[in-house]
Amino acid sequence: MGVIEDIVAKQGTFAEWRQAMHENPGLGFQETFAAEMVEAKLKEFGMDEIHTGIGGTGIVGVLHGKRPSNRSIGLRADMDALPIEEETGKPYSSKVPGVMHACGHDGHTATLLATAWHLSRNRDFAGKVHFIFQPAEEGLGGALAMLKDGLLDRFPCDRIYAYHNIPGWETGSMFTRPGRLMAGSIFFTIRVQGRGGHAAMPQSTVDATQIAANIVTTAQSIVARNIDPTETGIVSFTDVYAGTNSFNVIPDKATLKGCLRFFDKQIGTQMAERLEAVAKGVTETYGGSVEVEFEEIFVPLVNDPEATAVAVAAAIETVGADKVDGNIRPITGSEDFAYMIGDLPGNYIWVGAGPGAMPHNPGFDFNDEIMPVVASYFCNLVQKELA
Repeated sequence: MGVIEDIVAKQGTFAEWRQAMHENPGLGFQETFAAEMVEAKLKEFGMDEIHTGIGGTGIVGVLHGKRPSNRSIGLRADMDALPIEEETGKPYSSKVPGVMHACGHDGHTATLLATAWHLSRNRDFAGKVHFIFQPAEEGLGGALAMLKDGLLDRFPCDRIYAYHNIPGWETGSMFTRPGRLMAGSIFFTIRVQGRGGHAAMPQSTVDATQIAANIVTTAQSIVARNIDPTETGIVSFTDVYAGTNSFNVIPDKATLKGCLRFFDKQIGTQMAERLEAVAKGVTETYGGSVEVEFEEIFVPLVNDPEATAVAVAAAIETVGADKVDGNIRPITGSEDFAYMIGDLPGNYIWVGAGPGAMPHNPGFDFNDEIMPVVASYFCNLVQKELA
């Protein structure tokens, strides 16, 4: 089927939608501009049903095909931005200080709108398509919020699909794999309590800085010595603070934050248990006390083999076999779409966006050229799933 001509012809319009969202970004559960635009466009397209306020600012549009069927599929896009000050210099740069679309969720949303536009005009399929616009993907639990709000009970799907843009890979190329694709993640906070004092008399103190430093170094043994070498795990400390803004005061407190990454939930649990044991053991050795908190943010993203086979076939039809890799190596990034395909079969695919800054960078901008490609891929998916 290839890239669909009438979608390509409307690329400029879709880019305008995307750039309007880029100018008016919203953090997780605050995506009011995007949500209002989505609702207005779905009404304009003549969507059969539009449901708002799901899991906060989430929206689901339901489109019926010309032929009756009990089958339905879900297509999902995320809408939220990041707390980053934009440095692209684009004429449509963010108007919201300290907030920008630095991951391309504006493009994902516009792509799904483009898909809805085309399918609403070409309903030659049997069953329903659920267009799922999700809030708060960036570590705030938007997928879980929609699920807890009855997403899959209210809008049952046989399978569900989503994508993410990837700068640095050939424009329009597509990559996925069956099974493990992306890592789960657990955030942690470690609070150390020591006893402060004068730097000239360390013998009278319990040095929180020393405790924190030893926790960081000792924790690296968790992957090296506790995890099965055939498995993958990462322990990353991303924020370590202990101090009084003074040259001669030994601090009494230290706070350490970071994340664990893993492809197997049992490995994640094991890593968390070992990190807590390390923190307590090191702190007690030096005479302090410690509190450790964990927050599961993402589970591993595991693609269903059958859904992945359909996705690969649709991708090949869209861009050609030479631009599709159906067995890419997993990456240790995370994605909360994993919660949705933990409850039903689905597939997540990456789409190359060409040269440019990587996501979560103040210089990032979504490549509008890939929207017709991915919208066509989604439409080809619908034809395969709801033929």
